[in-house]
Amino acid sequence: MSELSYVLVDVFTDQRFGGNQLAVFQSSIPLATNVMQKIARELNLSETVFIFPPSDQTKTKKVRIFTPQIELPVAGHPTVGTAFLLGLENWVETVQGVNEWILEEGVGDIHVTVYKEHDKITKAEMSQPIPKFGEVYHDTKVIADLLSLSVDEIDTNLPIQTISSGVPFLYIPVRSLDAMKRINFRNDVWQQSFSANKDTQHIFVFTLETVNPSSTVHGRMFAPAMGITEDPATGNASGPLGAYLIEHALIPFNENGTYTIRSEQGLEMGRPSFVDISISKEGNDYKQVKIGGACVKVGEGKIYI
Repeated sequence: MSELSYVLVDVFTDQRFGGNQLAVFQSSIPLATNVMQKIARELNLSETVFIFPPSDQTKTKKVRIFTPQIELPVAGHPTVGTAFLLGLENWVETVQGVNEWILEEGVGDIHVTVYKEHDKITKAEMSQPIPKFGEVYHDTKVIADLLSLSVDEIDTNLPIQTISSGVPFLYIPVRSLDAMKRINFRNDVWQQSFSANKDTQHIFVFTLETVNPSSTVHGRMFAPAMGITEDPATGNASGPLGAYLIEHALIPFNENGTYTIRSEQGLEMGRPSFVDISISKEGNDYKQVKIGGACVKVGEGKIYI
């Protein structure tokens, strides 16, 4: 029998028991994919990360990310939480100020930045692949049924659209915070109308009404295909969400092409999460997308295999 140690961290929060939970294993030996998948299913967090030595020594670490159901090629809160722990646990040497590293993930190289102030890791962020805008979904009645809302609570002035930075999400605009709170996600509708198409499997619902005055947008994410009933913070959906808001003029135009957006999520689950989104754009082209936030170490444990 072997044992593997892991660290628990809450991501996109500065308070324990907020944000999105993450378990991170660091292993110097190879692990079979099916073993990692079983461990992720056993822990039953939205994602579990396994860190390995890089295949290219010019990179910092190799990272593999698992939901309870599938392996992901890239994900936001696992990448940000992993970067935070690399610094916090001294798994990678840090300096005061800005630390920039490269992680090998399923989509390729992911650049991360970890900030250290007065010997404390204060924030981690990742660069995301440039969002790709996909198809617009037109059946508002089915969307309303999916969320157990009325059709007039869906904001039909805006497109229901798929956008991807490695993992596609279907973005659904809702008119009010009250409607967001009353969402009752229907798995039967999802199974019938959304599950078969990879571009509509993962559902991100949002409104511009927010609970916190410092937030720009309020969201909820549902991903039955990942084995996630609801996610308290979805980093991989946050960059494309920011691009959606900019593309459809839902935040003020900035002549210098730089935008800072804060997304709040997880409040309905009792796990408040805050994702900071930074986007730079030149003309019609998105040049850089970053997401980040604070993290808090919660605990440690061991798994026997």
